[in-house]
Amino acid sequence: MSATMATIIDGKAAAAKIREEARLRAGLLSGAGVRPCLAVIIAGEDPASLSYVAAKEKALAEAGMESLDIRLPADVGESRLLETIAGLNADEKVHGILVQLPLPSHVGEDRVITAIDPAKDVDGFHPVSVGNMVLGRPGFLPCTPNGILALLGGLPVSLSGAHAVVVGRSNIVGKPLANLLVRRESNATVTICHTGTVDLASHTLRADILIAAAGKAGLIKADMVRPGAIVIDVGVNRVADPSAAKGYRLCGDVDFPEVAKKAGHLTPVPGGVGPMTIAMLLRNVVQAAERQAAFRS
Repeated sequence: MSATMATIIDGKAAAAKIREEARLRAGLLSGAGVRPCLAVIIAGEDPASLSYVAAKEKALAEAGMESLDIRLPADVGESRLLETIAGLNADEKVHGILVQLPLPSHVGEDRVITAIDPAKDVDGFHPVSVGNMVLGRPGFLPCTPNGILALLGGLPVSLSGAHAVVVGRSNIVGKPLANLLVRRESNATVTICHTGTVDLASHTLRADILIAAAGKAGLIKADMVRPGAIVIDVGVNRVADPSAAKGYRLCGDVDFPEVAKKAGHLTPVPGGVGPMTIAMLLRNVVQAAERQAAFRS
């Protein structure tokens, strides 16, 4: 690699350390008679959702944790889904509950998420979890934003005083990440950009840390990146590619080949943020089991 190329941030290696830590903590709990368990609810047969769930369940097994796989039909009634969650809330052997999104259009996503006991909300999406995050109180942090913070924390740079630009304002990544970056322990100055932002490049060019989470393939070009900036690519987009076995390839929101010539550090897609999301989920499940075991003791 030439000296002008960005240092590639290895999400797989960083995630492996967190997964091993979770495995050790799960082992201690199992030795005390508590095996961490995550219930995963999926409604329908969306291929991407099924793939995500399979990856999560594989990671749980490798970490010595249990997964409870609950598959429901795409036409499941909202009342049945809520009843299923209520049963899991009451089950002391279940420590975390994850509802795979997106849900079928006839189901109210907000009502479903709010039905989960905050003590088992390992996704960090419940309004109570979001409120705790905003106020800096103990609670579950959303996995992808927390994973990004962990990646940044492993770099030889300081977040304090840095200008972070977040492109994207979703409830899952953009908004919570901006909140975590502006906390005193991170101490970054944060700009949030979105579809209504005028002259996006004028903002991204001022970023010491640029996080692309817009869900638009190749949105961030090299001429939008300040030389030496840290670039975190959260996007996972399918782009048609007749030469690929599946007829498509995965790419991020960043024009990787060109931005790699200009950035100081850069995450790849895949292999960057994605592995961190699952690693942080494992950490949250262990944390949930530890808290619930302490509460009951």
